[in-house]
Amino acid sequence: MLNCLSGLDEIESGQVVIDGVVLHDLPDDNRSDYRARNMGFVFQLYNLLPVLSAVENVELPLLVSGVRPAEARTRSMDLLELVGLSDRAQHLPGELSGGQRQRVTIARALVNNPSIVWADEPTGDLDSETASDIMDLMCKLNVENGQSFVLVTHSDDVGKRAHRIVRMRDGTIVDDGNATEA
Repeated sequence: MLNCLSGLDEIESGQVVIDGVVLHDLPDDNRSDYRARNMGFVFQLYNLLPVLSAVENVELPLLVSGVRPAEARTRSMDLLELVGLSDRAQHLPGELSGGQRQRVTIARALVNNPSIVWADEPTGDLDSETASDIMDLMCKLNVENGQSFVLVTHSDDVGKRAHRIVRMRDGTIVDDGNATEA
């Protein structure tokens, strides 16, 4: 679902409109550019490059988009600090726990200050305290920066923090309401 909504995968029918942009009407290159400028992704399987340290994985999107290396490093370290991993910045993904890798992925998703973040089970590998801290961060960024977060989760605790909950079963929407109705 997140792949279709974000324009990573093609859709068979309908439209995805984000800030007035019909995403699937954009040519592939333009759609990729739009994603790079406006979206962050938290993948369930992390998608970290195993030969890069945590900080290098976080700064990679900045470097690709032309940010100077010193600024990219500073911004990446700031994000690792926000997710509680500044002390693990130089570690390779293989040297990190699943929860630590997940937080590196979250930092990478946030580093470009995207207007929308697509997150597949963003707290799935985190203990309850760290999951709550990450949800606090996402809620803060939503309120203070206007960033939107679209989360896929099986966690009731995460769902309770949402403004809107859309429930799916077997690929079909079965409920579309706000969190207070859930």
